[in-house]
Amino acid sequence: MAQQPDRGDLLEMADLLTPAAIRAAATLRVADRLGAGADDVVKLAELTGTRADLLELLLRHLVDKGVLTQDDDGTFAVTELGARLREDHPASLRAHLAQDGLYGRADLALVDLLHTLRTGEPAHGAVFGRGYWETVNEDPAFVEALERSEARPQLGWGAELIFDTYDWQQVRRVVDVGGHSGAILMELLHRQPRLHGTLVDLKNAAEVAGRRFAAAGLGDRAEAVVGSFFDPLPAGGDVYLLSAILADWSDEQAVAILRRCAEAAGPAGKVLVAEVNLQVARETPGSAALELWLRATMPAPVRTVEQVKALAGAAGLRPTWEGPVTSVRSILEFTPC
Repeated sequence: MAQQPDRGDLLEMADLLTPAAIRAAATLRVADRLGAGADDVVKLAELTGTRADLLELLLRHLVDKGVLTQDDDGTFAVTELGARLREDHPASLRAHLAQDGLYGRADLALVDLLHTLRTGEPAHGAVFGRGYWETVNEDPAFVEALERSEARPQLGWGAELIFDTYDWQQVRRVVDVGGHSGAILMELLHRQPRLHGTLVDLKNAAEVAGRRFAAAGLGDRAEAVVGSFFDPLPAGGDVYLLSAILADWSDEQAVAILRRCAEAAGPAGKVLVAEVNLQVARETPGSAALELWLRATMPAPVRTVEQVKALAGAAGLRPTWEGPVTSVRSILEFTPC
C-alpha cells in the first residue's frame, strides 16, 4: 500500500498565506530596501507605507520560511533564497511576483480558479470585477511595469513568423491592433525601413509605446493611438495586424475585433492574423498545471487554423494567404469580402 502523506502536507500545499506574504514583500521591495540599509522595522515601514507592527509579522513569517534572517538585535537581512526578490539580482523574480507587475497581477486571479472550472471563463473578472487587460491598461499602478517590460521577450510564442514569412515589401503602412508596448511594430520598422506604422491600444500601453518609439528614433515612422479594438480603428492602413490578440477573447468578442479590422481595412486592405495556438502536450511535465494557468488567464489559448478562419468568415473576411504553422502560432492573411 502506498504510504499516505501526513495531513499537514496537504495543508501546506493549500497554504495561501506564504505565497501572499512573498508577493507582498516583492511588491513592497522589501529585499531591495533591506539591502540598502533599511534593516529595522520602523524605518522599513516608513519606506513601504505600512504599519510597523503588521510589517514585523510579515518579516518574521518570512524568517520562518527562510527568505529572511533576523539578528539578535532585531534587524533583518535577506537570505540567499530571498535574494531573488531583489531587483538587481541576475535571476530576479521581483517583477514577476509583484502584485503591481504584469505577471503577478495575472497570478492573483488564480484564487478563484473555481470560476474558470465552472464557466470556462478567465478568473480575473470574477475576482477584480473587470478584465486583466482593462486593469493593466487603465490603472496607473501598472505604468511602471509596462515601462520596465523589455521589448525582446515580448517577441516570443513564435512571433518570428510575422517578420520572416509575410511579404512586407509592398506594405507602406501597418496598423498594429492591440500592439501593447510596441515590440512587434518596432521590430517590423527596424527590418523594413520604408514601412510606417500605427499602434492602437488602451491608455497605458499606447503611451508607453509612444515613448518607446521616440526613444528608438522611430518617431517619424511610428505613432501610438489610444483606442480600443472594439471601437472603429484608424483607416488607411495597408495591413491590420493582430498578433496574439484573439486568445484573450471569446469567439463572439474575437469576431467583433476582426469585424473592426475589416471595416478599417476596406476593400484594398488586408488583415493579418498571427494567432497563438498554445496546445500543451499531455506528456509534458507539469502539463496540467500549465494548461490550468492558461485557461484561468485567457478564454481561448488553443485555436486551430480552421477555427481562426471560421471566426474571420463570421466577421466578413476571406482567406487570401496562409503561412506556416508552428507548435505555438499560425499566420493567416484575410481580405474583406
